[in-house]
Amino acid sequence: MKKWLLTLLFCLISTGAFAASNSFQASITPDLAIHPRGTRIGGVSLGIWSENPQDALTLGIVNGSTGTSSGLSLGFLANYAQNYKGLQLAFLANYASGTATGVQGAAFNYATKLHGLQLGFINFADTCDKGVQIGILNIMNQTKGWFTDLPNEVAPGMVFINWRY
Repeated sequence: MKKWLLTLLFCLISTGAFAASNSFQASITPDLAIHPRGTRIGGVSLGIWSENPQDALTLGIVNGSTGTSSGLSLGFLANYAQNYKGLQLAFLANYASGTATGVQGAAFNYATKLHGLQLGFINFADTCDKGVQIGILNIMNQTKGWFTDLPNEVAPGMVFINWRY
């Protein structure tokens, strides 16, 4: 029993050292975490559900990134962000309410503005300056014509692959 108490005490002391530098975040929910939602994390974030602005490796079930964030976000179910630059991987969904720059890989991917690659069963980008979608259904809402501007863009909706440059 004493070993368990010493181990727990050591973990609490170590967590305090990490908390001071904002290089580590652990969370159960965004409100039940070492750091509050508005604190930028520049290191590693682990949680069941986390939500911070970050430049970090994020591992969790649901990962949220606020503001302009970057890094590698590995969500068991989903990742969501305002503006994200980097790699978002999840089983179910990736969602970027602003710009997604980099790679999104999940069953369903959404970006208001795509600059990169979406890999999934269903991919949606409202606008796209440079991007490629690979999946069963790929939608680029900004593209208005079907095959009218090849090779720069393909179509508003396409199976297997779609792009816009």
